[in-house]
Amino acid sequence: MNIVFERVHSTGIVPVISLEDANLAFPLANALLKGGIDIAEITYRTDAAEQSIRNITHHCPDMLILAGTVLTVSQAQSAVNAGAKCIVSPGYDDEVVDWCISNNVAVIPGVSDATLIQKAIKKGLSVLKLFPAECLGGTKALDAFAGPFAQCMFMPTGGINADNMAQYAKKKNVIAVSGSWIATKQSISSQDWETVTRNAEQTRLSLQNR
Repeated sequence: MNIVFERVHSTGIVPVISLEDANLAFPLANALLKGGIDIAEITYRTDAAEQSIRNITHHCPDMLILAGTVLTVSQAQSAVNAGAKCIVSPGYDDEVVDWCISNNVAVIPGVSDATLIQKAIKKGLSVLKLFPAECLGGTKALDAFAGPFAQCMFMPTGGINADNMAQYAKKKNVIAVSGSWIATKQSISSQDWETVTRNAEQTRLSLQNR
């Protein structure tokens, strides 16, 4: 397994982060580290994404940064240049996937059905993002995919929260759970780092026996 995916699996949780202000990236990352989580997915939903990734990788080299909501090759290039080690997309985009493969960059494309999973397998990919997980049937969808696609591991995203994450994490074909409940927009904007750290600690404790 790719070393990036090994770390993702070992941690078991990927906080999804949307930052409006890149200056908050370092204190956010520090709050996550204090809570025992050394991975973060910085989404390209804001203009601050690239600089946020750059700030974290510079000040917190122990953090593994994934770039999320990557829709184009230019965004993937921007993320990697800033220090991201993995590209995550909500859907499957041929150009983004091909660019990542050609440049030896880990990529987790989003899939929602068997056809897209087969497409990913043909590209040699085995770690995929199940999105939107809850809308697709949640853990039942994971069970259904486990049979025909036993070689695949999924990172379910979309509707995952503190109440249902353990149900997902227990599945053998889940590499990690992913969501925004650990560092919400509200806690980030108010710079409530204590809450972020506490949420990270509680999540790690909940996943210890997965």
